[in-house]
Amino acid sequence: MARLLRSLALLTVRLACRMRILAFWTLVYGFCVFCTCIVLLKLMWSVVRRPKKTFQWTVRETAPACLNDTSLGTHCYVRIKESGLRFHYVAAGERGKPLMLFLHGFPEFWFSWRHQLREFKSEFRVVAVDMRGYGESDMPVGKENYKLDYLVADIKDIVEHLGYNRCYLVGHDWGGMIAWLFAIYYPEMVNKLIVLNCPHPSAFIDYTLHHPSQLKKSSYFFFFQLPRLPELMLSINDFKAIKYLFTSHTTGIGRKGCRLTSGDMEAYLYVFSQPGALTGPLNYYRNVFSFLPLTQQDVKSPVLLLWGERDAFLEQEMAENSKLYIKNHFRINMISGASHWLQQDQPDIVNTLIWTFLKEGESRKGYRN
Repeated sequence: MARLLRSLALLTVRLACRMRILAFWTLVYGFCVFCTCIVLLKLMWSVVRRPKKTFQWTVRETAPACLNDTSLGTHCYVRIKESGLRFHYVAAGERGKPLMLFLHGFPEFWFSWRHQLREFKSEFRVVAVDMRGYGESDMPVGKENYKLDYLVADIKDIVEHLGYNRCYLVGHDWGGMIAWLFAIYYPEMVNKLIVLNCPHPSAFIDYTLHHPSQLKKSSYFFFFQLPRLPELMLSINDFKAIKYLFTSHTTGIGRKGCRLTSGDMEAYLYVFSQPGALTGPLNYYRNVFSFLPLTQQDVKSPVLLLWGERDAFLEQEMAENSKLYIKNHFRINMISGASHWLQQDQPDIVNTLIWTFLKEGESRKGYRN
């Protein structure tokens, strides 16, 4: 009888687990269909209003001068033997100084860290990398090449090929997600972790599943699961969607922020207008549901989490919830009036807060290599 009860209990647990998995994927694909319908309606409306301009976009042939600004650093490349991929990065500061590695978000590239490259090169070897599929880094074909474990392994390989075994890791948006995961799986390689506008992955999942408002804000996650259509929607009207993300009143840099210059905007359009340049970045999203939830969650490094309160994509309660997964010193700073594009929006405030965090506990022993 006892054996029968144990068998029934085990069967019940397995059934409940399968039901949760079924409910999860039903939600994913159901919301994907819903978001697709909304996007197609918008596309039809654009065709009705601007039939000639809708499907017109320009590939920028020449890089704007700001991408070759020598004050930002030197353009370098490293080829990783394990993956065979070549990565582009911009580096400044003396070799041998502690490594500060910057990971950008979507739709960005190394240039989003221009203010920080200038600021921290005095005491660090600062490196802003074009992540896999972005900018001048290699863009392997096929979404299977953009699984999160590959993206995390890229960072480990880059750090080691730069001649380091530890770094001060800074990530924003998708770069923040990769930074969290890197700190979880390679804690011995992270001196300190600094994340901008990206919650701990588990905090994001738990919060989103229980808050429809955040589910709505994350609807693009579901739309991006589709092949080809997201690339088209980001390209139409000469990449109007990308311009809107950075400049609109709703999602863009705020009135009190450092607005993008025309040259800055052209830098983004130059990178993402190249043939196939959007597919690699979108493949990050196309793999995210197969990786989560995490089997490991705890972060053992000291963590600074910076958050723009006007973030149009992420609710700030998730920032507070992230502390549940941090087993070391944790500091969170909410920046009033700042948008999702925090390091570009309020660079002076961001840099000051990073300096303060870096110097905590380091005044006597200095920065660690």
